[in-house]
Amino acid sequence: MKPTTYSVASNPAQPEASRLRVRFAGESQTLPRHALGPKIYDHFLLHVIESGRGTFRTEADTYPLGPGDCFLIHPGQLVSYVSDHNDPWRYRWVAFDGDAAAVEVEATGLLPERPVLHMPSESRIPGYISRIQAGFQTKEESSHVAAVGYLYLIWAEIMRLGGRPAQVLLGEPQVQRTVKQMINYMTAQYAHPVSIEQMCASLGYNRAYLSRIFKKETGMTPITYLLRLRIDQSKRLLRERPDLSIEQVAASVGLTDPLYFSRQFKRWVGKSPSRYRKDIEDTSAQYQP
Repeated sequence: MKPTTYSVASNPAQPEASRLRVRFAGESQTLPRHALGPKIYDHFLLHVIESGRGTFRTEADTYPLGPGDCFLIHPGQLVSYVSDHNDPWRYRWVAFDGDAAAVEVEATGLLPERPVLHMPSESRIPGYISRIQAGFQTKEESSHVAAVGYLYLIWAEIMRLGGRPAQVLLGEPQVQRTVKQMINYMTAQYAHPVSIEQMCASLGYNRAYLSRIFKKETGMTPITYLLRLRIDQSKRLLRERPDLSIEQVAASVGLTDPLYFSRQFKRWVGKSPSRYRKDIEDTSAQYQP
C-alpha cells in the first residue's frame, strides 16, 4: 500500500476582497476509497491528479479520472470524489475566488457542465501548485502575489493542453486570425521604434505574404496602418498632455525624428502638431465660463 500523505498551506495575506485571490493549496496521497462529499464549496477548487485513479461526480455526470487529468469544482456545485480501491490517486489542489474568478475560469473552458479536462501526465500544473503551496508555507504576505501569477500560468497550461484557443476561434479563417495578430502586435508595440520586418519575424511569416493579406482585409498596407495608429495616438496626447513637447509626443508614439513626425502628422491631419494643439486650446477656451 502507498504511504499516505497530506499537507495544505493557506494564503498568509488573505485579503478580505480582491479581484482574484488564491485561498490555499495542498497535496495528498489518499487511501483506497478515500471519499469527500457530497458537499458544496463556496469557492473554486481545482484538482490535478499526479498518479493513481479515482472518480469525480457532479449532480449531472460521473467522471473516471487518471494521471494528468484535472477537475474543477465550481462554487455552489454539489460534488463528491473518491479514490480507486486498488490504485488510489495522489493529487494536488488549489482553491481560489474573487470578483474576476468566474470570468477567468470561463476562458479556460472548464465550465460547470464540462468541469473535467483529460491532459498528459507531464503537464506543468502540479509544479505550479507546488510552488503556490511552498510560497504560502514561508508565511510571507507577498506570496499571495506570486500565487495569483502561478494561477494564471495554470490557466494558460489548461488552455494550451485543452486546445481552448482553437475552440474560441473555431470557424474563423486563418487569414483573419493572422491579420488580427498583426493588429494586436502593432497596437501593443506602436510606442516603440518597431519595424514591419520585426513584426513579420515575430509572427513567423514572409513580409510579402503578410502585406498582401493585410491590405486585402483592411484596405491598407501594414506600414500605413502603423503610421495611422501612431498619428491617432499622438492626437490623443496632444489633446490630453499639453505639458509634453512635440518631440516628446513624437517619441511617445515610436517616431524618434520630430521633423518626420510633423510632416506625417500634417499629411494625415491637415495641420501641424503645434497648430492642432493650439486649435484644441482655443476651442476649449471658448467654452470656459
